[in-house]
Parts: sequence; C-alpha cells; structure tokens
Amino acid sequence: MTESIKALSRIFVSIVKIDLGKGDCIVIKNGEDKGMDLNGITRLEELCRVLSQRLFAAEDAERLAAFLLSSSLSERLSQQFHLRDDFRFKESGWVRVSLILDETGSDGLASSCLLSVFDVDREKQEEIKKQKAVERNNLLLKEALAVANHANQAKTTFLNSMSHDIRTPMNAIIGFTSLAATHIDNKKAVADYLQKITVSSNHLLSLINDVLDMSRIESGRTKLEEKEVRLPDVLHDLRSIVHSSVQGKQLDFFIDTQDVLHENVMVDKLRLNQVLLNILGNAIKFTPARGTVSLRVIENPCPRQGYAEYEFRIKDTGIGMSLEYQQHIFEPFSREESSVVNGVQGSGLGMAITKNIVDMMNGAIAVHSEEGKGTEFTVILDLELAGEAVSQEVIPELNNMHALVADDDFNTCSSVSKMLTTIGMRPEWTTSGKEAILRTRYAKESGDEFRAFIIDWLMPDMNGIEVVRRIRSEIGEDTPIIILTAYDWSGIEEEAREAGVTGFCSKPLFLSELREVLSRPFVKREVKEVEKEVMDMSVFQGKRILLAEDNELNRELAEAIFTEAGFLLEMAENGKLALEMLQAREAGYYDLIISDIQMPVMDGYELSRQVRRLEDGKKAGIPILALTANAFEEDRQQVMEAQMNGHLAKPIDMEEVLKTIKEVLSI
Repeated sequence: MTESIKALSRIFVSIVKIDLGKGDCIVIKNGEDKGMDLNGITRLEELCRVLSQRLFAAEDAERLAAFLLSSSLSERLSQQFHLRDDFRFKESGWVRVSLILDETGSDGLASSCLLSVFDVDREKQEEIKKQKAVERNNLLLKEALAVANHANQAKTTFLNSMSHDIRTPMNAIIGFTSLAATHIDNKKAVADYLQKITVSSNHLLSLINDVLDMSRIESGRTKLEEKEVRLPDVLHDLRSIVHSSVQGKQLDFFIDTQDVLHENVMVDKLRLNQVLLNILGNAIKFTPARGTVSLRVIENPCPRQGYAEYEFRIKDTGIGMSLEYQQHIFEPFSREESSVVNGVQGSGLGMAITKNIVDMMNGAIAVHSEEGKGTEFTVILDLELAGEAVSQEVIPELNNMHALVADDDFNTCSSVSKMLTTIGMRPEWTTSGKEAILRTRYAKESGDEFRAFIIDWLMPDMNGIEVVRRIRSEIGEDTPIIILTAYDWSGIEEEAREAGVTGFCSKPLFLSELREVLSRPFVKREVKEVEKEVMDMSVFQGKRILLAEDNELNRELAEAIFTEAGFLLEMAENGKLALEMLQAREAGYYDLIISDIQMPVMDGYELSRQVRRLEDGKKAGIPILALTANAFEEDRQQVMEAQMNGHLAKPIDMEEVLKTIKEVLSI
C-alpha cells in the first residue's frame, strides 16, 4: 500500500496531512524539487502563511486563507469529501490545491484531511485561452449584432423617409396625369401639367439612381474610368448645370481658381462631377434665398512625381448642421432631423456616395459647419497630370502694361491679378465699379493708362455694363475690356457690345483662357461661322427596326417615338421571337435591331450572340443596339462583349437615341 501511495503521489507537487481539530500538519511529500519546500512546517496557520507569502502570488493570499482556515471546513469536507481551488504559483504558473477527506470524528465531521498540490498550469492556460476566445467571440458577436441592429435601424429609417420621398413625386405624376386627362382640350393647362410631370419624373429617377449607386458602391462593382480631362471644362459645365437653381433662389454664386497651372488631368470626369454636384446641390438646397454659395479650386504641390494636389472648397451661408450630425453625415441613409431639412426632398445617400467616390479616388473629404451660419466642404484629390503646365511666358505685346481688375469678390481679384502678373502685366484691382471709373481717370491723367480691363458683370454698386460704358468714354475704343461673369451672357451680349465690351470670359477664369483672350488682338485667326446642326429626320424615313421588348407599355411608347421619327417598326416580345422573325425575312429586310436586355425565354445578350452566329453573313452583321435600364459602365461593357453596336439607357432620351442610330446606320 505504501508503494501504491508513492506511485499516486508522483503526480502531486506536495502532500500534507492536516489534523483539523488540533491544526497540526505532517508533510508527507515535500515539493522541494518543484520550488515548494514545506520542510519543518507543523501547523496549519504556518502552512497557510508560507504558501501565501513565499510561494503563491500575492493577489491570491486572501483567497487561500479563506480556503484553508475556514471555520466551516470540517463540515464542508464531511459533505463534499473533496474541495479544490486553483492558485497562481510563483515558480510554475498555476497549481490546484485539493483538500480530501481523510478521517471522520465521532460527531460525523471531518477530523483530518490530505492537502495536495497539483501542477495544472498547462490545463489552466488552455482553459484561459479558451475563455478569452469565447469572450472575444462574444464581444465580436455583440459588436456584429450592434452593427446589424444599427444597419437595420438605419435602413428602416431610410425606407420610412424614402417611402415619403418616392410617394411625393409619384403623387404628383399620378395627380397631374389625371388632371391632364380631365382637361385634355385645354392645351395650355395640359402643357403645364406635362411640365410638372417631367420635373417629378426626373426627381424620382434621381432618387432611384442614388439607391442603385449606393448599392453598387457597397458591393464593390463601381470602377473608375480615368481619362484625360480639362478642368476648365469640368468647372464651366458645373456652373452651367447649377445656373438655373442658383438663379431660381437668387443666390450669389462665386466660383474661382487659385494657382491652377495644370489644367489637364487624368480623372473619371463623371465621378468628379458627381462629387462636386452632390455637395453643390446640397449647398444650394439648404441655403435660403439671397444667400451665398462659392466654389474655389486650388492647386497645391504634390510629393508624387507627375501628380498635383487639387483642393475643392465649397462653402455656403445656409442653415448649417449640428455638431452631432456632422459625425454621421457620410453614413448611408442618414438625414438630419429638423423642420427645415425635413421639408427638403432627398434620399439621404448623396453624402455617403460622395465619401465612397472620394475614397475610391484615394482622396479626402472634410466638413466644417455651424448651425445657422453655413457649411464648408473640402475635397482633396491627388490627380495625375496630363500634358504640360499652362505657359507662363510673358506676352510681349502686353509686357509691363497696366491692367485693372474690377470684381466685388476679393478672391477673384486676387486670382486674376496673379495671372496678369504671370503674363507680364502690372495689375491693380478694386471691388467697386465706381472706384474702377475713378482709377481709370486718374491713370489717364498720370500718363500710365490701363491697357486692359477685366470687369465683373454684376457688382453691388454699379452694373458692369454701365462701368464699361463710362470707362469707354474716358479711354476710347482700342483698349480691350473683358466682362467676367458666372452667368450666361447671351441675354446681355448685344447691349454689352454696344457699350464697348470686346470679349467675355466665364468664371472660373483659368490662366489658359486669360492668355487666349488677351492675345487675341495680336494673333491672326480665320473666323468660321459654326452653325448648330439640326437633325435631318428625313434620313430615317422607311428604315425598318426590329424591336425586342417584353414590356407592353414600353413597346407602346417605343412605337409612338420611332414611328413619329419616320421608322417602320416591328416588335417581338422576347429575344427568341425576334431571332425567328429575323430568320424568316430576307437579308436586308430589317435595318436595325433594338433589344431590351432582361427578357424571358431569351435575353438581349443571347439574342445578339445568336444573331452573330447566323450563316447568312448579311443577317449576322445587322446592327444591334441595347435599349435597357442597366445604365452603368459594366453594363456597357457587357453589351460590347455580346457584340452589340451600342448602348441606349432608359428612360429614353430621344435626341441621344436618334443620334446613336444615325451613327450606327452611317446615314
């Protein structure tokens, strides 16, 4: 039995017999080889002290004392026979202290027990590792649940607001359609109703496009198509797009540039426009009438060779945003709750889309806003340069000549003055029309006349044309006077020419444009009249189209549009029927196939592939156009892969459709 006990004791670090009544101890096995030397210990209190102070970790001392010196220890051992707890051992990690019932007294309570110390470090470490893994997984699950709940809540909120936003234009479309039917004989009223239906339809389409755009971005299907783009074209197009909205709210709109020397860059023009229009559109929407909206483009040096940093600042004097909402403005489906904002239509996706596009371009976007005072967005993009910087050489004929800039915007005056200095002139500037006239008079009297004038069309103290008229009376007819404006000048051009204006420049003014307009008197050019091309509809007479479209209403609409343009139209409800109709007719009977993409039985892609495989070469080569609601870049790519000749997006833009058909048919 002694040998058996010795065999069992090999797995224990130490074994001590304890008399629970007297508190005496007998060390049966000393754990000296494991760093637990208990030799000489004869009392339970001393055993507890040595274990607590010398052998076990300090933070476990109180727990060990409670375990060994408990007044109820005899009673608990009598009931459970085996008590145990784990403690941190200073030398070798974790150990397990067990108390095992040895003898029972006449009162039925434990009179003695065996204390054993067992090395459980490996087991405990695994247990701790598993516990941490469980806790980490639980934390991740909680975070995932919180994210999911937040997303669900956001989508619920979004759907609630979208339900209202979609119903608003839908109600207008249905209501005005009903009114148009009721007043069908009143052409003026019907025309008004149709115009309102068009506005509501376009708004509904923009809401749908936002939702689809966000979905595509989140799924990673949106790709950038970088091409060479002229920044002046981007900015002038942008100005034209927002012009009517700015005028409609009687806003002051300032748009200018600073230090932009590289005007040609590689960028996805569509996406850049989308970013700037989203921000500008919000600035215009949330700025009260007679407020101010400005856009400034700054070129900064970039450490990357062949790149420049472009900073787009869009600022308004609108209603602003709360600090709390600014933390969430770029989140999908977020809209600030206020009586003002709730009265403005929108999907709540514009800023999320904008942020995602900027991220795709490896750029940065920031917002600073104060309630009641306005908002400023800053977008920073590093764009690859395409071509050389704009020439900064002095124009010899204008070298050291005096020039005057008159504009009520300080930034414009500063920017244009820098450009004039670059080309060799000596600029002065003023923000007052009256002061411009006085400076002109003083310069003439002092013998240092201005040789060029750049004058803003709209200034607060005096109309730009009136300023020109008065300056002309002082300087004669030879000096160039250029009107600078952020608006369409066609309505004032005749009056301006009569007042003495020699040229017009659109804001923002770029260095290349300023060089061109000031060099014009010194360069001989052939002037050719450019007439606006008017589509000759007679070229479509008798051309036969085979239309594959499964939607009855779309077929009815297409029939009205194409027959009115002079086409002969035959229709099929799916790709299979269209293929059979093509095969049943002689080659050349149909001039063109226009096919929807998503159709039952056979879709548009498969129809095109089947047509291209026909044995009759003339039939196989018939032009095929896709007419589909799938209007994204990869959809166009799929159209090309299916060997179609072009892509037309729904809703139908008739001018674009006819232009494409004319190109495809070479007529």
